[in-house]
Parts: sequence; C-alpha cells; structure tokens
Amino acid sequence: MALTMNDVDRFEASRPRLEAIAYRLLGSASEAEDAVQETFLRWQGADVDRIEVPEAWLTKVLTNLCLNQLTSARARRETYVGQWLPEPLLAGDPMLGPADTAEQRESVSYAVLTLLERLTPGERAVYVLREAFDYPHREIAAILDVTEAASQQIFHRAKKHVADGKARTEIDEAAARRIVDEFLAAATSGRTEPLVRLLTQDAVSIGDGGGKVPARAKAFEGALAVAKFLRGLFKPSKAKRDLAGGSPEVYATTANGDPAVVAVLDGRVIGVMCLEITAEGIAGFRNQVNPDKLERATSRWAAADHGEPLLNAF
Repeated sequence: MALTMNDVDRFEASRPRLEAIAYRLLGSASEAEDAVQETFLRWQGADVDRIEVPEAWLTKVLTNLCLNQLTSARARRETYVGQWLPEPLLAGDPMLGPADTAEQRESVSYAVLTLLERLTPGERAVYVLREAFDYPHREIAAILDVTEAASQQIFHRAKKHVADGKARTEIDEAAARRIVDEFLAAATSGRTEPLVRLLTQDAVSIGDGGGKVPARAKAFEGALAVAKFLRGLFKPSKAKRDLAGGSPEVYATTANGDPAVVAVLDGRVIGVMCLEITAEGIAGFRNQVNPDKLERATSRWAAADHGEPLLNAF
C-alpha cells in the first residue's frame, strides 16, 4: 500500500530514535543508517493502518534487523585486519541519542560501546533498549519474542558483563578540555615521565586502521608501554608527514561524550583518539584511524566552528 504523507511523517518523527538505537546496537553510523532505511522500506510495504502502535512496530523491526546484522558482523570481524573499534560520533551528533541521565550518556561512551562487543546480540539488544532508552521489560520481551522474566535475566547478565570492564568517571566539557590540554602537553614534551603520571598502571591503547592505515594489531598495555607509544606518536618526523600527506591540525573535543583528540588534515578528519577517564587517571586510548569510519566525523566537523587548533602534529 502507498504511504500517505502522514505515514511518512510518522516514520520521520521516529527516525532520530531509531538511528540512535541502531548505532548503539551496531557501533557503526553507516550501518545504522542502512538499518533504519531498511526499516522504512518495511514500513512502506506494511498495512500501516492496521499497526496500532507504530513506535513499537518500528522498534521491533529495526531491532531484529540489527540482530541479524550483528550475527553476520561477528563473522566479518573474525577476518578484520587488526583491532576493531566502533565508529566515533563527535559532539552534537544527533545519532548519539538521549543524554538526560548518566546511564544514557554512559551507554554511548566509546569505552562501553567497545565493551558491548563482548555481549551476545540478544544481550546487547536488551542492554541498549533498557539502559539507554528505558524500555520496560514487558516491551523488550515483545520486541525480542522472549518472556518478561527472560528479559530481566538477560539484562542483569549483560549489565554485569559491562560493569566488570569499566570504571568510567563522568566529567563535564570544561574538564574534558583541561584533560586533553594536559595530555597533549605531556605527549609533546618529548619525555615519557609526564605521560606516565597521567595514566593508570593498567592503561591500554588500541588502534583501528582497518588495514588501510598503519595501526598495531595488538594493544599497548601498561602505563610505561602506552606512554612510550604516545611519545613516539606525537614526535614530529618527515616519514609521518609523508604518510599522512601533510601536518595534521590537532583539536580538543568530545566524542561519544568522552574527551577526545581529533586530527584534521585539509578539512578531513584523519584520526579520533578517545580518552577513557577514571578517578585514578587516563585508563585507555581508543584510536580510530580507519578512513571508512571517519566519513561522518568529517561531515560533522565541516558543519561546526572549532576555533584554532591546539597544535600541528608530526
């Protein structure tokens, strides 16, 4: 049946929420957009007049599409070159979704999105719908075709898995900027000691180049190893400039609600480094340099004013 303008408007009103759900489920903005578009096609082919609660129907269709995508994505990631990290979303991106509560903000943090990769697709769906969007277990059960008791059990199991891997400290934008400023000062000092003082003893650094940009396949672990890597990363050299195609400008911002360093070359985002902050110090660096996962960041970057860069890298 052909959709009326009212039917299209009803879908478009749900699009931001659907995209935010899909992004949290898939960790990819481009795949989230594809899943939402496929949901629209299903909506277009449905007898919408017989759908009593459009929001519930759309959420169920989208979630199940994402579950299918997650199952196939696991197989693809087994052959992925190097470490796999989610696609970062810069400050102000509407796909970040609701941020009214600490739980909602935490659910889209880069560290938590990485931890969600440990969950089964079903656990991830329950966690996202409950923690980030506050769906009651009764509705989650209907979406996933499980019992309400099963939904509650899955949620508690998923939440424990995520909680076991994180100790994130929530900070405001001004504090995030101070942390990035302090980190960059240490990273460009040419010495290891200032960096070590900022890091937790078990700090890690992970990079995702997707086989397209050099990135170490194994994470750096421990404060000293991470500090040495970062000192070398920010040490200027002709080889790095040649590899990047120039000297990138470095800015401080937030990505997925976390303090972040963004490297920009000729208006194109070529790297996003997300910092994981705990009460003990910086516990992690997740560095996204795969160009396929930075296209949305580049378009968002071009649409906003970021002031003067903090420094020129390399």
